[in-house]
Amino acid sequence: MPAFYMSASVWFFTSGFDYLSHKQNLIMGIIMLAYGVFRLYRSYRISKGILCLLLLISVCSFSCKQSSSDQKLDTPTTGNIKMVVDETFMPVIEAQLDVFHAVYQYAHITPIALPENDAFNMLFADSAKLILSSRKLTDKELQYFNNKKIFPKQVKIATDAIALIVNRENPDSIFTMTDLVAILKGEVTNWNQLNKNNNLGSIDLVFDNPQSGLVRFMVDSVAHSTALSKQLTAATVNTDVIDFVLSHKNAAGLIGVSWVSDREDTTHLSFQSKIRIARLGLQRTDTFKPFQAYIATKQYPLTRDIYLISTDPHQGLADGFIAFAASDKGQRIILKSGILPAIAPIRLIQVRDE
Repeated sequence: MPAFYMSASVWFFTSGFDYLSHKQNLIMGIIMLAYGVFRLYRSYRISKGILCLLLLISVCSFSCKQSSSDQKLDTPTTGNIKMVVDETFMPVIEAQLDVFHAVYQYAHITPIALPENDAFNMLFADSAKLILSSRKLTDKELQYFNNKKIFPKQVKIATDAIALIVNRENPDSIFTMTDLVAILKGEVTNWNQLNKNNNLGSIDLVFDNPQSGLVRFMVDSVAHSTALSKQLTAATVNTDVIDFVLSHKNAAGLIGVSWVSDREDTTHLSFQSKIRIARLGLQRTDTFKPFQAYIATKQYPLTRDIYLISTDPHQGLADGFIAFAASDKGQRIILKSGILPAIAPIRLIQVRDE
């Protein structure tokens, strides 16, 4: 029996129950160790010198095992880790974490809002093991990790839309993708080039941080050119994009749709009223707003997938959060944020547009 209690104490020290915190498992391990030593003393009447030696060996053994597992204290539902998130997706991830932390009280994930480029740099430098981004790892990047015997997990959790927003006093809110590309490249610089009756003057197009995934997407997948217009303005965060458009009649902005969705609307069919959400399409007679249904049917043209990427080799909190975000509960949270969940069904509802 003493051997059983000694073994149980080691188990509590090194793993323990998932529903107990690390501190609670540690206390249980100490109790088991002390009781095991007591039973050993009572059963075999060993000398105090030998008893002290056994205690010393047990403590040393525990210390060695504990130090080797310090980097693996988190489990799928407990522990403390950080996650680097492209700032465009912070409303989505904050909504996910609010529920995740409420369900798993001993889990704590700290979101760090950084441009997508910085998020990947931290992943490569092993400064972070979990990121949220709008692209997967490239083949070259995967090979880099595979050479280090690390096999990243990449899970698509949603599809995002990039909204084009304009000031409410702008008479134009319908654009084709050809219009947008021409503005991005500087081929169209004045509103009257799109509508001769629009006298707002030069087009000031603003977007978030120049290192963000949104900018990379516009360069790589929309403009297909790094030679962009000199009239483009980079803000610092997404709220600055909205504020700029609010205060400049001639401004337009590019922003993740979750930032402009009306979160009080349970039907997910309305946007913030202080700015106008433009309609986009391949032809001017066939344009759409970034509603979830139009994202799902690919009728809205500015969409991109969102991925959770983990390079943590052990089954820890990063895996637990990825599983939660991809679960039915996590997908329904995404549904309420205004973007398209990866697996949850979308209802098609006929609505009157302004």
